[in-house]
Amino acid sequence: MHVQEWLETIPAVSVYVVVALVIGVESVGVPLPGEIVLVSAALLASQNGGIDPLVLGACASAGAIIGDSIGYAIGRKGGKPLLARLGRKFPRHFGEHHVAMAERSFQKWGMWAVFFGRFVALLRIFAGPLAGVLRMPYWKFLIANVLGGIIWAGGTTMAVYYIGKVAEDWLKRFSWLGLVAAVLIGLTSMLVLRSRAKKAEAAAAEAVAPEAVAAD
Repeated sequence: MHVQEWLETIPAVSVYVVVALVIGVESVGVPLPGEIVLVSAALLASQNGGIDPLVLGACASAGAIIGDSIGYAIGRKGGKPLLARLGRKFPRHFGEHHVAMAERSFQKWGMWAVFFGRFVALLRIFAGPLAGVLRMPYWKFLIANVLGGIIWAGGTTMAVYYIGKVAEDWLKRFSWLGLVAAVLIGLTSMLVLRSRAKKAEAAAAEAVAPEAVAAD
């Protein structure tokens, strides 16, 4: 059953709760299809007057912000050992290459890595925990988290909702198209991040090598 078809079988209040929970859990650091669920729910709202897009966007934003904050707290408490455990459990999402690239992004962009990470599939999953591990000041994290969560979740909801209103006939098959598009975007993001992570790891290795030679 398609995500949208399943959402059609539950009450509007449950749709709000499901979207908030899925996005929230994903933001904590658990790989879940938050974007697919959000797009499907927003499309359903464009076809079903019982679902308010403003409430949906607010719930999605709340899930994103609260989930990232929980992830931050977990990361701050768990530290580097937490990333090691996550790497063993979710190597495709928390592998050494991904962590190296993310750390480099955080060191370069600071709080804006959290903001822009909301729009990148893999970074969206562990931006919160990693910010905690790296001990980013919470006030900086909170500003970027709130802005990113509202713009990503609210913007996605309203964009898909209005597209659905304008092109309802074409979008009757959007469940499949949205899924395929999300998968393609996710794969592209993963390949780009993996490439950047390898470069970051190589650069780190080159930086460590002279220090090791000097020490000898």
